[in-house]
Amino acid sequence: MTVRVRFAPSPTGDIHVGNIRTALFNWAYARHEGGTFVFRVEDTDIERSTEASYLGVVDALNWLGLSWDEGPDVGGPYGPYKQSERTGIYAEVAAKLASSTHAYPCYCTTEEVEARNKISGRQPGYDNHCRELSTSQLDAFIASGRKPALRLRMPDRAITFDDLIRGPVTFEQEFVPDYVLVRADGNPLYTLVNPVDDALMLITHVLRGEDLLSSTPRQIALYEALGNIGVTDGRMPLFGHLPFVMGEGNKKLSKRDPESSLMLYRDRGFLPEALLNYLALVGWSMGEDRELFSLQEMVDAFTLERVSRNPARFDLKKCEAINGVKIRELPPDEVAHRILPFLQRVDLIADPPTSDQLRLLAGGAPLVQERITVLSEAVGMLGFLFVADSAFTPDAEAAAKHLNAEAAPVLAVSLGALEPLEDWHADAIKAALESALITGLGLKPRSAFAPLRVAVTGRTVSPPLFESMELLGREHSLGRLARALVAARG
Repeated sequence: MTVRVRFAPSPTGDIHVGNIRTALFNWAYARHEGGTFVFRVEDTDIERSTEASYLGVVDALNWLGLSWDEGPDVGGPYGPYKQSERTGIYAEVAAKLASSTHAYPCYCTTEEVEARNKISGRQPGYDNHCRELSTSQLDAFIASGRKPALRLRMPDRAITFDDLIRGPVTFEQEFVPDYVLVRADGNPLYTLVNPVDDALMLITHVLRGEDLLSSTPRQIALYEALGNIGVTDGRMPLFGHLPFVMGEGNKKLSKRDPESSLMLYRDRGFLPEALLNYLALVGWSMGEDRELFSLQEMVDAFTLERVSRNPARFDLKKCEAINGVKIRELPPDEVAHRILPFLQRVDLIADPPTSDQLRLLAGGAPLVQERITVLSEAVGMLGFLFVADSAFTPDAEAAAKHLNAEAAPVLAVSLGALEPLEDWHADAIKAALESALITGLGLKPRSAFAPLRVAVTGRTVSPPLFESMELLGREHSLGRLARALVAARG
């Protein structure tokens, strides 16, 4: 059997990191098994689905590097791959079900079902009232003009299946009532279109979130019905339900939680490979207590046996830590390449960049590579290199603390030590300043260099001071120190 899995998001908003983990596990399983990864768009919710959200999903998957083998843009033998383009298929299948014994028209309103349940003391949910309507009852409904929904007739037995992650699961008959396939207005529901698509696209394994576990017995019954009426050959996929992703307070991570939005991580400057590395750990284990690996290493090791049955907590701090490690593993020129868009986003670097801006970026990237956790932090760390001296202004709080009257002697002595310096390199700058400030004035390094750091970079936290001054250049460094001295003297 050739493995065929699918990722089928609904384009109704920003994509969720839980959705991405589902996509990752499906993608990795397909790649590990030499199978097919299908990208399908479940956009039957016309009111909430948007083209912008669909394009956002496509962009997100491309950014993450989760390529698909069949889908809306690449085609494939079982298209279309957007549900909004498959309405004719659903109508044909619904008509076949309606003419069979596997489905029946239901004329009940929600209010009527609730009223009957209240009277009988029955649990909420449908009571299968229309399952055995008499001819006269049907005629009365038709004569009244009431339009029916179409319900699947669930088997009169328990449904058991072997979940690929949880093991054997049984749903007793009384807990799975007959359910709606097509609304009274003719619109098909997820309960019909999702299994129909999986069946017609020959999906072999459905790997999805645990929140969809309760829908599985319904879908198994529909697969059986589709086989009996000749829509399919009777085969159905194997199911595996992935553990919940938990957020703060040990609650299921939801779209309302800030840390759930993929855009948060992209905007902050997480590396896609780092984010996928971390998401792989949320419910799966490489083994041997290993937490850092490449995407290819994950593919090589990925098996469903290593997926946990237990809920997995999303830990933002750990995700950040892994991202920092991945940044430090990159070659410096690659770090510069990845930082560039963040500096362009705030207009510190032109698009396209000038040769001098590229030179400064190439020199600055190695200085911050060991110090940043996310790429966006490089904007604050390196911004001083790209601001004209006339527009350069140190942070107000840092200036108040370190560029005051007490700092004036330090700045004056520093200028005196640096102005005659011909060899403008980090080692020479360091030697001159240490001799003048630490040996000459008897200052401790923190007291000696804090005013210089704020005067040159504008911040109390910056790349290494001497390397920063070398990269900024002699003229700019001395000019900023001189202006800081004037400000310190008042």
